Amino acid sequence: MTLALALAVNGCGGTPEPAALARDADAIVAVGTTGVQARVVDEAAGTNRVAVAGRADSAGVEPVSSDGYFRIGSVTKTLVATVVLMLVGEGRLTLDDTVQQWLPDMVRGNGNGGASITVRNLLQHTSGLHDSMPDMATAEDYYRLRYQARTPEQAVASAVAQAPDFAPGTGWSYSNVGYVVLGLIIEKVSRRPWYDEVSTRILEPLGLRDTRWPGDVPTLPTPHAKGYNQFAADGPMVEVTELVDADASGGYLSTTADLGTFYRSLLGGKLLRPEQLAQMRGTVPADGVIAQVWPGGRAGLGLFSVPLSCGGVYWMHNGGQTGYLTNAAVTEDGRRSAVVSLSGTLAVGEDPLHSKGFTQLQAANALIDHALCGE
Repeated sequence: MTLALALAVNGCGGTPEPAALARDADAIVAVGTTGVQARVVDEAAGTNRVAVAGRADSAGVEPVSSDGYFRIGSVTKTLVATVVLMLVGEGRLTLDDTVQQWLPDMVRGNGNGGASITVRNLLQHTSGLHDSMPDMATAEDYYRLRYQARTPEQAVASAVAQAPDFAPGTGWSYSNVGYVVLGLIIEKVSRRPWYDEVSTRILEPLGLRDTRWPGDVPTLPTPHAKGYNQFAADGPMVEVTELVDADASGGYLSTTADLGTFYRSLLGGKLLRPEQLAQMRGTVPADGVIAQVWPGGRAGLGLFSVPLSCGGVYWMHNGGQTGYLTNAAVTEDGRRSAVVSLSGTLAVGEDPLHSKGFTQLQAANALIDHALCGE
């Protein structure tokens, strides 16, 4: 049984939310997700709608908090891309700069070459760098690795120990390590940690006090729903709340309110100069699993465009980080945002397109589509 709650908050106080958002949140729980929180903000209408479903703890009855913290995973990449494009707008680097220019000899060997990989390639996942992330395929892996953090240099070294997937600019493949490299480039340009640049340039100006860099702290602030992960099809949900896994590919903690504000500000033109926002929105076709989960999806620079069922597209990024799954999305004009956080990730297995994990993602996508189409 699910526990669903939906409220609409505006200047006049709370009123009952139309059933669609609560129904869509319940549908995500119905496929096996432990907990869900969703928030839809429409600046033009002056509405801030919230729905929660499921439980904050699989062993208890406490509902999910509508203001709970969660690991945003790869949604971090949009923050990183925004900082990079701010630096481009200031003339401190260009999208055609190469990795070799900023990080001499870091990316080389086994067919890899930093001299042929540009900043644009890294942002748009066209670098060809082979992803080599820590493998948590089992609960035993999680317990062994959950407190072991890799340095950015170790992550890059692990990637270039493998041959590239393709020559830079000749293909498309989602690459976490590409954003680790971008974090290092930001530090080289700014001469301070990349996450300090995120804080100074984005979080502080927008008042995003609940978006936090955890560093090597494995716990989440209160309130939060516990994270669960199903490692094998039909296997149990294992609690995986504690984790040390924070880098420029996916490290931040946040809330649905903060993420919605960030994406509305970004697409609304409040963070980037017009030229850089246009560069961010320049897309190429996505491939692989991304194209299967989001048919028609196209990759920009730290963002993806996805067709809406009601016409047009929305801009988004998805984030998955052991036990938590997030979709953050916004309309083209930046006026309506929808953010949904799932605490409980289901197994993909050997047949991803017929797995519970795929069904879970599709349910989250449906909530986003309905919310942005105004259903």
